[in-house]
Amino acid sequence: MPDSSVILAVGSNRTNLDLLSLQLKREGYETIKSASLEDLKEAIKTKDNIALSLVDVSGFDQSIWSYCEQLRLYRIPFIVISPQRSPIIQRDSMKYGACALLVKPLRTKDLLESIHTLLCD
Repeated sequence: MPDSSVILAVGSNRTNLDLLSLQLKREGYETIKSASLEDLKEAIKTKDNIALSLVDVSGFDQSIWSYCEQLRLYRIPFIVISPQRSPIIQRDSMKYGACALLVKPLRTKDLLESIHTLLCD
């Protein structure tokens, strides 16, 4: 069962972000949505209650990786979500500290298994 920890959902497509947040809510998780790098910067500042981040890198420029690096430095585990299987995205995901890489379209079961594993719930 999920605890009161918050999942930070990051993505530039607001519709996808809303759908992801809704799915997580159905599973009992509280989420914070960040649809821009500025939103993400502000969310990272409140890191105390963030247990995990889901980062959809599509729609962002290369600076998304510096924010991923900040997540790693703050010891916030994160999963990168990618629009395609790419050796470059896979390399960068691991380089900047991602715990996993999931490729769209997301299978809900895979996403939830990854979340449960990282949150140990």
